[in-house]
Amino acid sequence: MLEDINLAIPKGRIIALVGASGAGKSTLVDLLPRFYDVDKGGIYIDGVNIAEFRLRDLRSLMGIVSQEAILFNDTIYNNIVFGLEGATREDVERAARIAHAHDFIMATENGYQTNIGDRGSKLSGGQRQRLTIARAVLKNPSILILDEATSALDSESEKLVQDALYHLMQNRTSIVIAHRLSTIQHADEIIVMRKGHIVERGTHAELLSHGGEYQKLVELQAF
Repeated sequence: MLEDINLAIPKGRIIALVGASGAGKSTLVDLLPRFYDVDKGGIYIDGVNIAEFRLRDLRSLMGIVSQEAILFNDTIYNNIVFGLEGATREDVERAARIAHAHDFIMATENGYQTNIGDRGSKLSGGQRQRLTIARAVLKNPSILILDEATSALDSESEKLVQDALYHLMQNRTSIVIAHRLSTIQHADEIIVMRKGHIVERGTHAELLSHGGEYQKLVELQAF
C-alpha cells in the first residue's frame, strides 16, 4: 500500500526508484498506465488527470521495458512493430540499431523474418531485452518506464542493454526501477522508498552525503 506520495516529475527528467523488495516501487509505476487506480488524490500529466484519458490514449504515451520481456511466437519484425501502425522497414531497422539488436538479428537464419518461438525462447535473455527496447524506440513514447530491465542479465548482456537504454532515455521523461544501484547513478533524482513511503530523495551524491537509507543500500551492494 502506498501512502503520502507527493512526487512531481519534470518533463525530460530521469527519475529512479530504489528500495528493498516490497517497498512499493512497482506498485507506484503501475499506477501510471492505470493497471491500478488510486483511492485518493490523483495523477496528472500536463495538468490533466489520467482518469480523464481514454485508456488506449494514456498507454500510447508510455513505453514499458520490464525484467520479463513480453514477446510472442512470431517473427522478429512483427515483435518489434507490435501494436504500431505505419512503421516502415527503415524505421524498424533504425530502432533495432539503437537497441544494439540489428547485428544479432541479421545473424539469425532469416533476419527480421526469423520466428523467435514462444516468448522468444529461441533468443538469449539479452537478445530478448534488446528486442523490447527496439519496440520502445520505435514507439517513441513520451514517458518511458523501466522496471528492473537489466536485473536478470549477465554482465556482457547488461552492458549492451544498459547502453541501449541510455540512448532510449535521451530527451524523454523516464522512470527507472533499479535493482543494481550502479545503473542509476546518473539519474536526475533518486527516490528511496520503504514500506509504501518515500523516505529520501536527491541525487546520488546528495543521498550518499546524508548517510541514510540510500547509503545503506549502496553499502549492501558493495559486498
